[in-house]
Amino acid sequence: MLDKLFDGSFMPHGHCLLWRWDLLFLHVSGDILTAISYALIPIALIHLVRKRDDLKFDRIFLLFAGFIGFCGITHLMGLINIWHGYYYLEGLAKLATGLISITTAIVLWKLIPKILQLPSSAMLAQRNHELLTAQQELQQINISLEAKIEERTRELKLQAYTDPLTNIKNRRAILSDLEHEIERSSRYAHDCSILMLDVDYFKQINDNFGHQVGDDILVQIAQTLSSSCRKSDYVGRYGGEEFLIILCETGLQQACELAERIRANIEAMQPDVNCSLTCSIGIASLKEDQDIQSLIKQADDAVYSAKRQGRNRLVCAEQQ
Repeated sequence: MLDKLFDGSFMPHGHCLLWRWDLLFLHVSGDILTAISYALIPIALIHLVRKRDDLKFDRIFLLFAGFIGFCGITHLMGLINIWHGYYYLEGLAKLATGLISITTAIVLWKLIPKILQLPSSAMLAQRNHELLTAQQELQQINISLEAKIEERTRELKLQAYTDPLTNIKNRRAILSDLEHEIERSSRYAHDCSILMLDVDYFKQINDNFGHQVGDDILVQIAQTLSSSCRKSDYVGRYGGEEFLIILCETGLQQACELAERIRANIEAMQPDVNCSLTCSIGIASLKEDQDIQSLIKQADDAVYSAKRQGRNRLVCAEQQ
């Protein structure tokens, strides 16, 4: 059997070509180039499969590599048979090439439905466009959400530090401002004074005219305080009918002058009901190493002193 396979005594193809150099050149160069190409293509396919483990159809690549490789062998045998007639070997190579070719064709036809499901370049471009559009929409949504969150945060912060009735600072906010101002004034040795204001006979107003009227009067008083004070001052509702005013960079004399102006402005108010409005104001100036509790107590004690002296007046803590 091996003798038949390696029997090269058959007439070579060169006799068919009459050993003409031009025909020999065409056939030999064509077979050499084809055999080299058919050798390089399978190597490239095998290298591709080894480097890309994500390929879905890696076996079909290997099958193509075998098919192309055997085609190269047939061309190589055709090249040899120009000088030596190894037709059994060539026939065996062609048979093997035919078997692997038909196998490749069958497998390829079976894979066509799956291959058709793969997205085309146009479809991929459309999907990329849709993803880009969706990404831009998400970015706009995120920007909108961030803006809404910031707005809601500001609203919550405003609610947390604003008195809902008078729309000025609430007790928490005004005390926080006072702590910061005391710390700043102590560090830089600056003056700082506070006014504690209490509306006189406010319980009688509520009892005689109702709480709605009392609330309206508190709102008007808060507006009067805000308009009477400087932009650098802080005005807050301390609780009930009490208000706390922080006077930055202000000594005792200036604080007394501002307190008198506030007292006069409140006395000049004309509420919607037939009643007179007055207030008692306690004034305290920050001393060295004094804390917030001590400062507020001084102002509060001055308020009670003003009430004991007949109300509608201001009292300085230093003068008690």
